[in-house]
Amino acid sequence: MSIGERIRKLRMEKKLSLTELALRAAVAKSYLSSVERGLQMNPSIQFLSKIAAVLDVSVESLITESQSSSVSFDEEWVHLVKEAIELGISKEQFREFLNFQKWKKQSDK
Repeated sequence: MSIGERIRKLRMEKKLSLTELALRAAVAKSYLSSVERGLQMNPSIQFLSKIAAVLDVSVESLITESQSSSVSFDEEWVHLVKEAIELGISKEQFREFLNFQKWKKQSDK
């Protein structure tokens, strides 16, 4: 199930219209619709944070296939991710950081 499908499922469970969720989360209705329909496959952490808050779920539950994922994260990792979200760090910025670290590691060899 994609992120958009999970958002739609949770929105329907909460009996919220697309418009209502968009207004409560302060996001563009057209963008929310494109995420739900799978046209936008990589919404930002900020967007997911706003949606998760209104739907009363964690960002992780929107991203991961299920709550009982085989990968578990210790509290420090969860705290670091939440801190990055609060600081407004986008997924793209985080990817750039990881790519830089990979490059640096390769350069040091």
